Amino acid sequence: MSNELQKPIIGFSCGDLNGIGLEIIIKTISDQRLLDFCTPVVFASNKTLNFYRKSLPDANFNYTSIKEFNKINPKQVNIFNVWEEEVAITPGQLNETGGNYALLSLQEAVKALKEGKIHGLVTAPIHKKNIQSEQFNFSGHTPYLKSIFGVSDVVMLLVAENMRVGLVTEHVTIEEVTKHITRENILSKLKIIHASLQKDFGIDKPKIAVLGLNPHAGDEGLIGKQEEEIIKPAIKEARHQMLAFGPFSADAFFARGQHEKFDAVLAMYHDQGLIPFKSLAYGEGVNYTAGLPAVRTSPDHGTAFDIAGKGKADHSSFLAATFECLEIINKRFGYADMRKNPLRKMSARFFANAVDERIEENEG
Repeated sequence: MSNELQKPIIGFSCGDLNGIGLEIIIKTISDQRLLDFCTPVVFASNKTLNFYRKSLPDANFNYTSIKEFNKINPKQVNIFNVWEEEVAITPGQLNETGGNYALLSLQEAVKALKEGKIHGLVTAPIHKKNIQSEQFNFSGHTPYLKSIFGVSDVVMLLVAENMRVGLVTEHVTIEEVTKHITRENILSKLKIIHASLQKDFGIDKPKIAVLGLNPHAGDEGLIGKQEEEIIKPAIKEARHQMLAFGPFSADAFFARGQHEKFDAVLAMYHDQGLIPFKSLAYGEGVNYTAGLPAVRTSPDHGTAFDIAGKGKADHSSFLAATFECLEIINKRFGYADMRKNPLRKMSARFFANAVDERIEENEG
């Protein structure tokens, strides 16, 4: 690994100021061992961070206050001051202030990510309605990032250890879901997931399961036509390029542990994928935006206004998102390096085979 990436710089957007975002960030960066793996940069302000720090007696860390990236201190937490003014923070309350400053933090963090000033970004939860403005007219982080990076498509991919669940549709109403279940959309998502599994997760020949849309995957057309007319043809076409299987009946797929046989699962809509995922991830799930040229992760939960400011927020998912971000950065670097030096992988395999043969000769 190059010196540049021995300790990646990881940015943290603060989320809604009145939610649990800064609490879980503080709990995460309070563990000094994190500095062994990355250089954290929190996009907020000293005053905002200190407001929540006072309510967390176990928060023990030093930080450097910066306004320029060339001032980053690799031995401490860095606070990139996005604003200097006093801000009225009211934990647990949904108001315009929380949304406005969440957007300022996100904009600055994404700008740094796009410009390569940071190697990865972990976003704290926003309130999707509260953040709406002329600058943010999106249903969440995923479509916003898609727009900023100018890519044709991305996948909201939920990750927990070896379980990965992607979505064809994200934050759309149930009545609109079927409009988006097209052969083109399914193929696009499958291609992104397949490429991500190889580049971001180091899986050479990934196997992807595809869920049906209707109960019992349509029962061969008795309960809806989408499986026969759209989903099956899309899977058949995808199989020219990858190992894709299905459609599987969603109600039994996870309950029978079938997801363990695949490297990823493509669900048709939000709750079809996220309900089983969150039930099995035990609070340590990570939301990853597959298909971006940069690495962005987030916890798999929301702003939790009901416990904001009370020190009760569990930072397990945010910590998992931080380490997933680091892991993907490292995997991408290794993938790019291997593609740059294809003989390295071949040489490694040749050497391993030669060693095996020598051992067999000696044993014989």
